[in-house]
Amino acid sequence: MKLQLAFDFLQVAEIIRLGGQVADLIDQVEIGTPVIIRDGVEAVRRLKAAFPGMPLVADLKIMDGGEYEASLAFEAGADWVTVLALADQVTIAQALKAARSYDGRIMVDMIGVTDIAGRAAAVEALGADCVCVHTAIDVQMTGGDPFDILRQVSEAVEIPVACAGGVNSEPAAQAIAHGASVVIVGGAIIKSSDANKAAGEIKDAMMTGVAKSTKLYKRVDDTTIREALEMVSTANISDAMHRFGDLPGLRPVVPGLKMAGPVVTVRTYPGDWAKPVEAIDVAGPGEVIIIDALGQGPAMWGELATHSAIQRGIAGVVSEGAVRDTPEIRELRFPVWTRLIMPTAGEPKGFGEINVPIKVGGILIHPGDWAVGDDDGVVILPKARAAEFANRAMDVLEKENRLRGEINRGSTLSQVAYLEKWEKTK
Repeated sequence: MKLQLAFDFLQVAEIIRLGGQVADLIDQVEIGTPVIIRDGVEAVRRLKAAFPGMPLVADLKIMDGGEYEASLAFEAGADWVTVLALADQVTIAQALKAARSYDGRIMVDMIGVTDIAGRAAAVEALGADCVCVHTAIDVQMTGGDPFDILRQVSEAVEIPVACAGGVNSEPAAQAIAHGASVVIVGGAIIKSSDANKAAGEIKDAMMTGVAKSTKLYKRVDDTTIREALEMVSTANISDAMHRFGDLPGLRPVVPGLKMAGPVVTVRTYPGDWAKPVEAIDVAGPGEVIIIDALGQGPAMWGELATHSAIQRGIAGVVSEGAVRDTPEIRELRFPVWTRLIMPTAGEPKGFGEINVPIKVGGILIHPGDWAVGDDDGVVILPKARAAEFANRAMDVLEKENRLRGEINRGSTLSQVAYLEKWEKTK
C-alpha cells in the first residue's frame, strides 16, 4: 500500500519545502492539475530535480492528445501520468504508448464516470497500470465520498486501485479495507499546521487499519452541517461565498458569542412585537429567528422575549429593527444581533407574517436558510447550498491554519501569499 501526497494549490518552492518535511513518510508525490495549469510541466521538472528518488505523478487528467501530452510530462521527469477514463479509448491507448516509450505508468482517473466498475475493467483491458476512484473537490463540498463504489472497482480489476478525494486520517484505513492500494491525500497533510505529524497519522492508519480521529479535513452533508458551521467564522463563510451573504450593519448585543442554525423568518411593522414573540413558539431548538422590521424603531425585542427564547432553546435572534433591555440580554448571554438599540418599545398589533421570504441588508432570506453569527456580523447560507458553503468555509479555515503556521515559523503574510508575484512591476 502506498501513500500519495497531492499538491494542488501551493507554489512550487513551497511544495519542495513541504515535500522535504514528509519525504520519509510518503511513497509518491503528485503534482496536481491546478499547479500544472498554473506553472506548466516546468513544475514537474523542478519537483523531479528536488526529489529524484521519489516516484512523481503528473496529474494531467488527459482528455485528448494522449501521446503528445503524456510525453511532455514524461520528458519532464514524471513517472506516472493521469488520463481521464472519460477520454476515448484511442486517447487512452496513445497515452499508454507514450508511457511504454518512457518506461512510465498511466493512472486512469474515473472522475465523472457513471459505470465506474465497468469502465475500470475496460481500461484495464487496454493496459492501464492503475485506476483511481476519485471524488471531485466540488462533489466533496456537497457531501460526497469515494467509498461507496471503491470495493466494487477493486473486485472488478486486478491492477492497483487508488482512492482520492477527501481522505484524511479517519477514512484512510477504510480506503485500504475497501480495496485501495494507493491512498491519495492532499489537504489533510498540506493544510495541516504540522504536516509531518499529519502524514504520520495517515500512514499509521493505513498500516494498522485503525482510524485516527480528526475534526478538520472532513466534509459534512445536510444532516451534519451544524458541526462545520460551529467551527468556522463568518469571515471564513464570506470568503467561501465569494464575499456574499453577509447582512451589513448588524452588530452583536453580546460580544464573544457564536450562533448557527436554520432560519425562521418574521416580517413585521416597526415596533410591532406580536409576530416576533409568536415566532418563538414556531421556532424549534437550535433555530435562529430573523426579524425584518424595516430597519426602524421602536424596539420589538427585549428581555422577556429573550427569556422565552432561551426556554425554547432558540439559537439566536437577528433584528432588522430595534432591540432594548440590552444590559439584561448581556447578563443572560443570549446571542442577538440588531440594527438599532433604543429604550422605547412598540406595541403588539399583530401585523406581519412568519416564515415568509424577507430581505435584510439587500440579502433575500428564506425559511430554512442557515444563519451564522459572531463578532464580525451575520451571514446567510441558502438552504440548497448550505452544506456546500459550510464545506468550502472549512476549506478556507484549513488553508488559513497552514498560512498561520508559516507566519508563526517566521514568514510574513505577503511572503506566504506570494503577493509580489502578482503585482504589476511597470
